[in-house]
Amino acid sequence: GEMRARVSWMLVLAVFLAFPRFQRERIEEMGFGEIFRIERMRVDSALTQALRSRWDAEATAFVFPWGHMIPSLEDVSRITGLKVYGKPVSGFTYPCYHDLAERLLELPVERRSSLVPRVVLQASLGLYEARKSAGESEDEYLEWLVRVSRRELASEPGAEADMDLRRFLILFLGRLLFATRGNAVHCRFLPLLEDLNEVGGYAWGAAFLVHPFDSLGASERQTSTSGFFPFLQVWAYLHLPALRRGDLTRPSLVPIAHHWDSRRDSRNLGDQLERLQEAIDSYPYLDVVWQPYLGEGDEGQPSLVQAHPYFGRSAKEQIDNWERREKAVNSDATTDDAYLQTYALKYGGKVYKSARHQDREAAQRQTVELRRELERVRSTGAGGASSSRGAGGSPSLLEAQLAGAVLRAEEAQRHLEEREMDLRLTTEHTMDLQGQRDQLQGEIQTTRSERDQLRIRAEAVEAQVAEATKELVALRVQGPPADQTEMVRLRTEVMAQQIRINELR
Repeated sequence: GEMRARVSWMLVLAVFLAFPRFQRERIEEMGFGEIFRIERMRVDSALTQALRSRWDAEATAFVFPWGHMIPSLEDVSRITGLKVYGKPVSGFTYPCYHDLAERLLELPVERRSSLVPRVVLQASLGLYEARKSAGESEDEYLEWLVRVSRRELASEPGAEADMDLRRFLILFLGRLLFATRGNAVHCRFLPLLEDLNEVGGYAWGAAFLVHPFDSLGASERQTSTSGFFPFLQVWAYLHLPALRRGDLTRPSLVPIAHHWDSRRDSRNLGDQLERLQEAIDSYPYLDVVWQPYLGEGDEGQPSLVQAHPYFGRSAKEQIDNWERREKAVNSDATTDDAYLQTYALKYGGKVYKSARHQDREAAQRQTVELRRELERVRSTGAGGASSSRGAGGSPSLLEAQLAGAVLRAEEAQRHLEEREMDLRLTTEHTMDLQGQRDQLQGEIQTTRSERDQLRIRAEAVEAQVAEATKELVALRVQGPPADQTEMVRLRTEVMAQQIRINELR
């Protein structure tokens, strides 16, 4: 996944740079230009996996010890520069794109298929051989890709230039912005590219926000995410800065992703992931940045100004046919404490884990520091002259004060450990009660279902009684004496059905 993301980023960037000026201006007008001002960023696989492990598909949000967090339309707009306003990115999904691909791309797509081969698509843009040579730097590799791509691209506006642009957009959307796992490129966006003048009117940023949600909730066995990887990385840099996974190297205007580089970590992936999980569990609550853009201006950025009315909305308000996939995090709690209690019940008390861990760790550090200082004072007093020790008695007084502080710190540490144990037992008891409540609710539901079935059967028998009574009355009024036997049978049947109704009730 990491290698695919790096290669895709390099290839798409190379074609963009190889385009003549008029083509790059068209891409700018479509709202994609900001993406290509982002420097090439290293993939942080450990950070991606750590975030993925915190994703709750039911709530469509990350579950952290301090509560739910979720990327927003403002995150997309500011981090990537993509438009979050405009027409929804929606339409029909065709079972086969063969004819459409031949007409709009002049590329082969197999019958009953939606995929265009990646190698064929790259070759149509001049990238016949995209392998990096041994010992070649990334800058040298990019320059070479730009040179070979430029040879195949139309240099003047016209039908050939339109074909080049559609091929590029399919590569950009299918391999970078909305990348999926696999080697081929999906053609699902092709109908939206038929009229190139309409491409800039779509809310690509809103569609982009939904894509990682689908990827994160796809399967618990998957450890990586698809799509444009810098987005989630920079989102974590901004909201969780104490993780220290990114370096702010280029402060400037949007896109904010242009500001950051991924910090190098020489440890193996397993060690990095373990450290990150521990860091999230013990993350200082006060260091969580809920509103990282308060100091960010929007002067000279008309697209950002236009996006302001959409900040605070969910992506489902932008893309109607994806409403099923995008859910807001809702809660009936009216206070923070009530929310956290409900949160703890749902997620097994993890919400309290970080606070308990931090308090206990702080108490342990304080105790260790006080003991170290006490030992230092004692060693200083033992090594000094008796005259200096007796002058004013200050070392002895300081030693006594430190000894008392150590005793108090140890007592506080024991108190915190006991409190942590009480909280754990209380949480476990609460979870047991929650399980019993759920079981009782299931039994109540079963009883209600059985009651409803009995009521339906009673109503059916009542209908039969009513019908038999009607026949009995008719026989009494109209029937000859020979029908007396039938009347007795019906009367007996009515009495039996009435008894059955009483039993069912």
